[in-house]
Amino acid sequence: MRPRLASFGDFRCAHCHALVSSAHLLSGVNNRNHCPYCLWSCHLDLFAAGDRLSACKAPMKPIGLTMKKSRNKYQRERGGELMLVHECVECRTLSINRIAADDDSETVMAVFTESFALGQQVRSRCQGQGIAILDADQAEAVRAQLYGHILERGLLIGV
Repeated sequence: MRPRLASFGDFRCAHCHALVSSAHLLSGVNNRNHCPYCLWSCHLDLFAAGDRLSACKAPMKPIGLTMKKSRNKYQRERGGELMLVHECVECRTLSINRIAADDDSETVMAVFTESFALGQQVRSRCQGQGIAILDADQAEAVRAQLYGHILERGLLIGV
């Protein structure tokens, strides 16, 4: 089932059928193409984020997380920005997408833990495209980016 556009770029998720707002104020991203509830995407872009030139338009399953390296030399953490990795269910194209401000953090963590079971073939395809799927060793960094750093006293602070 293809996503149906509502108004101003809003769309209905092809996977869970939720109505998704593309409003920048909610998501914090300029080119929303994934659902904040189930994190599934749609194969819209061909060459660059937001170009919407792909003829495929099939659903894209979230298969893991990766880090986009930052060019900011003053960044406290050296891991980079946490990104979703999607695979098209029809043509198997891989893409990375920014995690949006309104994405469900528990669902992001579920995608992360489910990615531990990815087969070597998928991991090799990702590696071949310069995408390093995060593994269990990076769990603390993933939690810190999603929830902030937890101090000894149990207080939560931002990253």
